[in-house]
Amino acid sequence: MRALVLDAYDAPFRLTDVARPAAGPGQVLVRIAASGVNPLDTKIRAGAAAHAKHPLPAILGIDLAGEVVAVGSGVTTFKAGDQVYGMTGGVGGRQGSLAEYAAVEADLLAHKPANLTMREAAALPLITITAWEGLVDRAGIRAGQTVLVQGGAGGVGHVAVQIARAFGAAVWATDSADKKATVEQLGATAIDYRAETVEAYVARHTQGRGFDLVYDTAGGPVLDASFQAVRRFGHVVSCLGWGTHALSPLSFRAATYSGVFTLLPMLTGEGMRHHGDILCQAASLVESGKLLPRLDPHHFSLEQAEEAHVAIKDGSARGKIVVDIAA
Repeated sequence: MRALVLDAYDAPFRLTDVARPAAGPGQVLVRIAASGVNPLDTKIRAGAAAHAKHPLPAILGIDLAGEVVAVGSGVTTFKAGDQVYGMTGGVGGRQGSLAEYAAVEADLLAHKPANLTMREAAALPLITITAWEGLVDRAGIRAGQTVLVQGGAGGVGHVAVQIARAFGAAVWATDSADKKATVEQLGATAIDYRAETVEAYVARHTQGRGFDLVYDTAGGPVLDASFQAVRRFGHVVSCLGWGTHALSPLSFRAATYSGVFTLLPMLTGEGMRHHGDILCQAASLVESGKLLPRLDPHHFSLEQAEEAHVAIKDGSARGKIVVDIAA
């Protein structure tokens, strides 16, 4: 099969022929139609993601959508011909999706939402699982809550807004002024974080009480702001809570905090089935029109994956980037 191989960190991809893998016990062989590209993929490639090490030479690509062509022993949930999507490799020594085929753990997959193209489905796994684990698994989101999503027009952010609304929450989202229309199209009230202080928007939108739940997708100072934006006894979740932070604003509100580390099942083998379950539930939201990915309009072939990575790194991407692997 054709695949892109990374021989050294920060080096160009090498398009080459490699042996097609076979489905082992508990695995399925997927003919890959599309590979979602995340900012994390570019960091792994640069050797700048210590939490997501991938031994070299490596085939990158965390997300995929494609068709099952063979199943290994013990697999009963999928059969040849099934269309699937999932977050399946590109870290921890697991082959990624910048290749024509991949043998992946069946537990990491779900049936592709029927109303999405392969490109659209490939855009969803990592960002959807990350948003879901924070809102549903960690924070226990429920109808009637007030939710603030920090970075609401971004990858994880735009999915978090939609999931929160699907669960019946009222949603606000911070982003830059040029993202206002995008945030509003998602159904959230837009907050220009550059134009207002945390105190000002908390006063304006919550009468000074704060939000029931805050999802931080940016880390650093934004997580600090989240501790100030949450209400008493509220909950803050972050998928980038890796820095050093003062907890006093959180503690004085008797609020709680949860971290999300989406890669853990792929790195440890623990909890993989839950990722497949999340994508099954997300597919139901997609098919009911409550969750849709926002894609960058540009098409990239396997040969153009280098350009796809550049579009993420230089900030020119306008939505999730997807590489087309097969027609």
